Amino acid sequence: MLALNLDVEVTRGEIVESVHRVHAAVIGEDEVLVGAARDTGLVSHWRSCSKFFQVIPLLASGGFDQLGWGDRELALACASHGGEPEHVALASAMLASLGLEEGDLACGPHEPLSSRGARLWRESGAPLSRLHNNCSGKHAAMLARAKTSGWATRGYEQAEHPVQRACVGEVSAWTGVPLDDMPLAVDGCGVTVMALPLDRMALAYARWARAVHAGDAIPLRTATALRAHPELLGGTDRFDTVILQETQGAVIAKVGAEGVHSIAVPSLGLGVAVKVEDGALRAQHIAVLAALQQLGVLPTELPPRLAEFAVRPVRNTRGETVGELRGVAGVRHLTH
Repeated sequence: MLALNLDVEVTRGEIVESVHRVHAAVIGEDEVLVGAARDTGLVSHWRSCSKFFQVIPLLASGGFDQLGWGDRELALACASHGGEPEHVALASAMLASLGLEEGDLACGPHEPLSSRGARLWRESGAPLSRLHNNCSGKHAAMLARAKTSGWATRGYEQAEHPVQRACVGEVSAWTGVPLDDMPLAVDGCGVTVMALPLDRMALAYARWARAVHAGDAIPLRTATALRAHPELLGGTDRFDTVILQETQGAVIAKVGAEGVHSIAVPSLGLGVAVKVEDGALRAQHIAVLAALQQLGVLPTELPPRLAEFAVRPVRNTRGETVGELRGVAGVRHLTH
């Protein structure tokens, strides 16, 4: 088993000023732990990393196809999008096809997460809407499940609603964590969020990766949609989109809030779950890239667009570079 060192340090001048501790679990195709950083059993909320599984009940029910939705809608349902015009328009169209509108979304508005999305929104002078929420595609898909199943759309975000019960059940099935052992809370977008150990997050992504590689219908369909429309998964300059594009679809990563990230490598049947202990986004992408490099999934010399995420400048208020964020590289083999 590989012992990964994914901690991220922040320098100022010649001094290491801060360190972000990073935990991770890596599950291989035989569903055993093949890599680890710190505590693989650390329990954390899975946040948006669960979206690939939350959409499965809608696909399995036939409701998705009943609506005539395709790859673009599926990609946005799995996305933490950047609030770019294309994302907003597609989420709006998904609601319109249900006979619903923005006000039916349970998520609240927030500024676009991509720099392009934020710039275009500011230039437009338009008010922020719930459609700008990075989870609006997921919410539209959840409303679709309610609508096509004949359930009430009001309250679809509540834990007791059948939409959420189905999502939690799907996560339980893929992670192997019994429902009684899975603490539930409310996610940033208002729906139910599940807490589970890192190694179970990695197990679910390893199972999903194997299913994609084996051609299982729903996982393959989802991966195909993401590979066809990587710009919908995150956005123009966002990490999950860039790594999907730069690896030609070989690495499928999904961001979650508070430092959680999950990654599938279908060709290797590999699942990875990363948690930055203090939840810092500034360390998250650096740690993910370090994990994939130390596992041999990515090369030591990254393509330019990914290299920009691997080492980040620290700047002062005058725009001068005064330090950097970087991974503490290292890997060693452990025997048991």
